[in-house]
Amino acid sequence: MLTELHSRPSSSGGPGDIISQTLASNRLGVSSVVFFGVAGAAPLTVIIGAISTIYAVVGNTALPLVYIVVAAILSIFTVGFVAMSRHIVNSGAFYSYISHGLGRELGIAGALVALGAYSTMQAGLFGLFGVVSSDVLGAVGLNASWVACALVAWVFVAIMGMLWVDLSGKVLGVLLVAEIAVVLVYDLVMVANPGDGSISVATLNPNQLLTPEVVAMMVLAIGGFTGFEATVVLSEEAKDPKKTITRATHLAVLLAGLMCALSAWAMSVGAGAGRIVADARTQETNLVFSLVGPHVPDIMITMGYLLFMTSIFAALLAFHAAVSRYQFALGRERILPSRWGYTHPRTGAPVVGSITQSVLSLAVILGYWAAGADPLVQLFGYLTSVGGLGVLILMWATSAAVIAFFLRHPHRENMWRSKVAPITAFFLLSVILFATVVGLGDILGLADDSIFNWAFSAGYGVLALLGILWAAIVRYSRPDVYAAIGRGVDNRAVPEYLEPPLPHSHAMAFQSHYPAPTSSRD
Repeated sequence: MLTELHSRPSSSGGPGDIISQTLASNRLGVSSVVFFGVAGAAPLTVIIGAISTIYAVVGNTALPLVYIVVAAILSIFTVGFVAMSRHIVNSGAFYSYISHGLGRELGIAGALVALGAYSTMQAGLFGLFGVVSSDVLGAVGLNASWVACALVAWVFVAIMGMLWVDLSGKVLGVLLVAEIAVVLVYDLVMVANPGDGSISVATLNPNQLLTPEVVAMMVLAIGGFTGFEATVVLSEEAKDPKKTITRATHLAVLLAGLMCALSAWAMSVGAGAGRIVADARTQETNLVFSLVGPHVPDIMITMGYLLFMTSIFAALLAFHAAVSRYQFALGRERILPSRWGYTHPRTGAPVVGSITQSVLSLAVILGYWAAGADPLVQLFGYLTSVGGLGVLILMWATSAAVIAFFLRHPHRENMWRSKVAPITAFFLLSVILFATVVGLGDILGLADDSIFNWAFSAGYGVLALLGILWAAIVRYSRPDVYAAIGRGVDNRAVPEYLEPPLPHSHAMAFQSHYPAPTSSRD
């Protein structure tokens, strides 16, 4: 299959083009990109699993407001994030933005953090899919182990990862529309049958945001949005990316936030504001089904369980797409071996990146199964939490990169998009990131003396350091590759970015192959 990979000529075709490999362009409209972003957030999975867990663990009823606050913070982050996407179109997304804003060394550091974060999140989701699927099949009399179910999902994700991206977008669209429809029906049923006999808005009291537990709730709630940033990863495959990605990213954040907030409030109404915490602790992930079960036909509960399963599958597919495109971006710029930077001749999919992620996730599934580990706690719980920390680190670094980029180019966007929103987002994300790093052990339920209280955060530090060291090596050993870092599909002439100056002998040879550009852009 690798012999079928090819290099697509660039639009300009000139000798100054540094990148010739491209993904399948003009494939995705706003709705398809939104499907990828919201599918990564897996709203039904969040509503069934995360919301009841946060109620139970934290014991505070401010959750509906917390989701609104988190959505507002991420919306502010998105302002600068998508403003930068109008100037930089690259499937590397975070990696590319950080390299433009904070320098190539930190860009490569961000790339390795991104690969680690998205890979662990996707691998961890196989544990949840396996457990949920096994339970669903068991309910109809079919016995299947979690690992067998996970491997079936793995096969489908591996195959679809190498097909047309718009095909995955259509599949995600169908699953997501059905998922949202069921969530709205469940919310309506819970609100129509209040546990206290009347609809209560007690959980919407703003005074609850002043309680000390709110920061911990924000740390947990932000995981329900992880995946929305994948919209920018698809920028090279979008129709009119400068408009499509902006609209899709804002819609993905707002849709995820409103759905989570509405469902968290509806659950508090259905159980009763005074009993929601106790019910969440006893019912756990069955809380939603126990609240709606007495009021809907059995078929609606069955559909809920099935869509819970497909919600996880949709998230698997979305994260697989994100990881493979990050690998493609790094291969295209020869930070990874160049083979990673080629696409399939018919589908335009990043085949080697897709295969690599499939192999890694297969190794994780089989490794956890062979070790007899708990797939729900140690595979899904640990890996997705750690992956979420990595994504939060990337958002924090990207908000700093946006500030730096627009300080150098102050007239490209207005004051709100270039300064006010990015600076505000950086401050708010700094608070959340600090709280996450400090409280990660509590989130994972680790003992105070466990090495993993700090090992996961330190692991990202090691990845970042390796990225910086690798970029420094590339800077002096392959200056043409260093110059191309983060520049992706822009097809800009390399000498425009040369830093530092090349030794004389190398410079002469390099400039004879890449003529100096007639104009300079950043």
